[in-house]
Amino acid sequence: MKIAVYPGSFDPITNGHLDILNRACALFDKVIVLVATNPNKSSNFSTEERVEMIKESTKGNKKVEVTSDSGLTVEFAKKRKATHLIRGLRAVSDFEYEFQLASANEFIDPKIDTVFLMARGDKTFISSSSIITMAKQGIDVSKLVPSSVLKRLK
Repeated sequence: MKIAVYPGSFDPITNGHLDILNRACALFDKVIVLVATNPNKSSNFSTEERVEMIKESTKGNKKVEVTSDSGLTVEFAKKRKATHLIRGLRAVSDFEYEFQLASANEFIDPKIDTVFLMARGDKTFISSSSIITMAKQGIDVSKLVPSSVLKRLK
């Protein structure tokens, strides 16, 4: 069984994240969505809320498991027997950070590969922070986030 881990803060999850997740599900037998928790970083939603929003958004997809962890992603992946990490790229500006992260993960465990999936053209501008900003300004973001997020933004 080919298992991948899709880590992120998902604060909140967007339709761009879901597009990457659905495409990863076509490549792997199981994709574990890992909500990263960082006590030193403030979040718009609690870890529990983020996990719940993702579960609601992926209900019915038997290939998806959703959980959270505060440790190193590579260590989590090793414990869960995952062979790949999934990372989404929206723009060239994402590449440098993601390349450094992938290199660090490879140093920790070279047996776990990172797979980069490019965001589709109509989703490249979507980010969790831009969603929050637009929603706070009263802009309709219903086309950018799943309903589980939309109801919490209101």
